Amino acid sequence: MHNGVQAQVPVLYVADADAAQQFYQLFGYSEHRSGGDGESRWSYLQCGDLTLLLAAVKPRLFTVELPLLIYLYVDDLEATRERLTTAGHAVERAGYPEHAPGGECRTTDPDGNVVLFGQRRAVPEQARVERTGGEPRFSLIREAAEAVSRRGGAPERCQIGGPRGEPCPEPAEVKLADGWGDTVWGCMAHADEALLNARGAFLATEDSRGLGAFLQARQPQPDRAGQG
Repeated sequence: MHNGVQAQVPVLYVADADAAQQFYQLFGYSEHRSGGDGESRWSYLQCGDLTLLLAAVKPRLFTVELPLLIYLYVDDLEATRERLTTAGHAVERAGYPEHAPGGECRTTDPDGNVVLFGQRRAVPEQARVERTGGEPRFSLIREAAEAVSRRGGAPERCQIGGPRGEPCPEPAEVKLADGWGDTVWGCMAHADEALLNARGAFLATEDSRGLGAFLQARQPQPDRAGQG
């Protein structure tokens, strides 16, 4: 392809650029350059040919209900895990999936963003370590369900049901939507099935700060000067 993308720079909006920089330095990133003023700061990090831009803007541009997910491949999983735990960051082992036969771990950065990191180089079976506490691998759907549980407001039962229309007795835990405006609440299992098989389905949120609120905020406000 001619005139295509020449480079890609992931951007993370953070609350504290210094704290975020110190965290990602544990993965081998170092600051290449930085700038900004009192209200906005940015730090351009680099690790070999890989780059990451940290942006701290006040007031923050947006907040998210679910944490962002970043996946990093590291050359030495155990050494990376040791650096993180020594620096006080909790790290969970997530098993040995096909895409990371050398192991996979999960942690969070200072802003709560989920960071998964894995090792492509395989390790012998006898050298493998069990998952932390036998916990299941990270699931974005489970994260959504936990967010719904904290906030409340979900219907009592799953609205998706079985393949022949039979009702599902499980509680509704996740809300799904699609680009055509349809929404449905489902249990974990049926939500997972719908995301895999329903075209255009995605995890939805009950957050009021959506497009409607954005557009409403841009409407002219009545002049209340002189009103009692």
